[in-house]
Amino acid sequence: MNPFIQKRIFAFAVCASLIAMSLSSIALAQNTQQIKAELQKRLGSTANIKGVSSSPVPGLFEVQLNSEIYYTDANAKYLIQGEIIELASGQNLTEKRQADLNRIRWSDLPLSNAVKMVRGNGARQIAVFADPNCGYCKRLEKTFQQLDNVTIYTFLLPILSADSMQKSKQIWCSADATKAWTDWTINNVSPSGKGDCSTPIDKNLALAKSYGVTGTPTIFFTDGSRYPGAVQLSDIEKKLASLK
Repeated sequence: MNPFIQKRIFAFAVCASLIAMSLSSIALAQNTQQIKAELQKRLGSTANIKGVSSSPVPGLFEVQLNSEIYYTDANAKYLIQGEIIELASGQNLTEKRQADLNRIRWSDLPLSNAVKMVRGNGARQIAVFADPNCGYCKRLEKTFQQLDNVTIYTFLLPILSADSMQKSKQIWCSADATKAWTDWTINNVSPSGKGDCSTPIDKNLALAKSYGVTGTPTIFFTDGSRYPGAVQLSDIEKKLASLK
């Protein structure tokens, strides 16, 4: 066959393939939008459906509802709660996807709005959203005391009670906010600050909402990953070691 004709046939085949891929992408986008609209109708206007996309399983679609992952069929007839496990690798694909969706950019954190504690050389970094009246936060704070060479940024997040708000303001407005936070969470010494200074607490509440933080404590690491709850010391050390 003439080389020129061969090149033309190859170019045509490539263009046809690209067009098919483009049309397929458009069809998928339209389909997921239709599924989202149907789900919204079925679940009601208050349901916060952030997105619908294809899943690793043919015919099954991923639904981002609030900050959780669910699945549905092409007709949005069913809402499925569960996890997809890839048997060949044993990998929990839902868990991995959830972690990716929950990831933040560390550089976006307004660290000046947090109570800063430096231990050792402070080289390793952790951010945590904590309520002063949260028992698990106090437990986590005791765990932090066992870490060395770390800087911990605590974003005061008073979501449990009016007293949480008052204590957060008193801690922030103390002459030494870091000491006031430690005295309260470790030694049970109530903060004595007046709480009438300018605080970043409203900003912290807005930031937590934007990140989908609904409970305390919630830890963030420098790679943007989050760990909810009073994480064990061994798990924190393991995570920090993986970031070197």
